[in-house]
Formats: sequence, C-alpha cells, structure tokens
Amino acid sequence: MTTTLITGASSGIGEAFANTLAAKGNDLILVARSQDKLQAIAQRLHSQHDIRTEVIVQDLAHPDGASTVFQKVNSLGIVVDVLINNAGFGDYGAFGESDRTKQLDMIRLNILTLTDLTHLFLPNMVTQKSGHIINIASIAAFQPMPYLSVYAATKAFVLSFSEALWAEVKADGIKVLALCPGPTDTQFFQVANFSDTMSYQAPQMMTSDAVVQEALKAMDAEAPSLVNGGPLNQLIVNLPRFMPRAAIVNLLEKQFRSS
Repeated sequence: MTTTLITGASSGIGEAFANTLAAKGNDLILVARSQDKLQAIAQRLHSQHDIRTEVIVQDLAHPDGASTVFQKVNSLGIVVDVLINNAGFGDYGAFGESDRTKQLDMIRLNILTLTDLTHLFLPNMVTQKSGHIINIASIAAFQPMPYLSVYAATKAFVLSFSEALWAEVKADGIKVLALCPGPTDTQFFQVANFSDTMSYQAPQMMTSDAVVQEALKAMDAEAPSLVNGGPLNQLIVNLPRFMPRAAIVNLLEKQFRSS
C-alpha cells in the first residue's frame, strides 16, 4: 500500500491531490492548520475508499513545523512513499509597504519548510530505492514579479531546487517533479489580497483537479517540471528566453500595478 503525505491538504490543489490519490487506493497523511477541514476530508475519503487516513494539524510556517510533522509520522509507524509539498501562500502589494512578519512567514513556508520536509523524508526513499516528491512551484517561478516579489522568488527557489534534486536522485528510483501551475481556481488570490481590479476570473483558470491530473501524468513520465495550462502559460514562462530582463520586469510592473 502506498502512503502519501500532503501538506496544505485542507483545500485547493492539496485537497484535489487527496481526492485523486485516495481513489487510486493511497493511504493518506493530511497536513494543514485547519483541524475541522482536515478531519472532514479524512473521514470522507476513508469512508469512500476504505483507506487509512491520518490528520496532522500543524502550522508549517512555524520554525519547527517540518520536524514536528516528521516526528508525528514516525510515532505512527508510517513510511511515506509520496511527499507532496503543496502548502504555501502569496502576498500581493508593494514590498516596501508589506507586512514584515507575513513576508518572513512566506519564506519559511514556501522555502524552508518545503526543503526541510524533503530532507527529512528523502533518506528513507533512497534506502527503499523508490519514492515520489512533488513540490508546488508556479509559473511565477520563471521571472521576477513586481508586487509579488517575495512569492515569485520563493517559487523560483522551488523550481531550481526540485529540478536539481530530480537529477540527483533519479538513479535511486526516486521521481521528483516541480509542478508549476498558472492561475488556478483556488483561494490563492483572496489569501494574497489581490485587489478587485487585479483578480483573475474563473474562466481563465484551471481547476485544481485538472492541475493534479496533469501532474500525475508528468510524474509517470519522469519529467523534472511541468508548466500547467495552455499556450498562454507556455508563452509566459518562455518570454525570458527572448526578451531583455528589464523589459519583462517593466511589462509585468505595469500589468500587476493596482489601478
């Protein structure tokens, strides 16, 4: 039986991974801050698919969040076969006017916790000569993003780190994927405090389920990274290859400036 640990599992892409992998027979460890939401998802999936579901309520922006999760998993006597580092958030606005604590929490969650969880669970995968790691990056990883400066920088780290790790451990039978969604119909834009004039409309977005289906296909194909979505997202991530960086950043500043 395969056991999958999913962070940020209480909604959005994390919940979609839980639904899809439960239907495939995976046992699940669901991690997030919201106990009520996690328990409701865990009970539903256990009932529907007769799988084992465990809930770990943890704020992963806390400095000891990753090690606490690792210790709880060990105390349950569970071996993690698939690690999905989905937890993360963004913050829209001018960096100089932003909340300092929120920016540091974003770095801790999007970078430090993801790196720490990967470092903690990877050695057993190497020992087993098998395992899967999916790290959620973003199309924002491919260029600097004015008014999303820290968020885009954290996702650039996730992309670079994940692709490098893919090359390091593929000979050990471990698959690593940097998943780079474009705009997705989740609570990201509300949590990031996008203004009404900057909010994306649902018809432009992928569903979380569609993102997950593409991710699992890319993982089976042993790809190091995946940009979700159609031609527009491919254009966005490839622009830095054809335009001066200053031109791209100036263009994005105008696009993302709040009117």
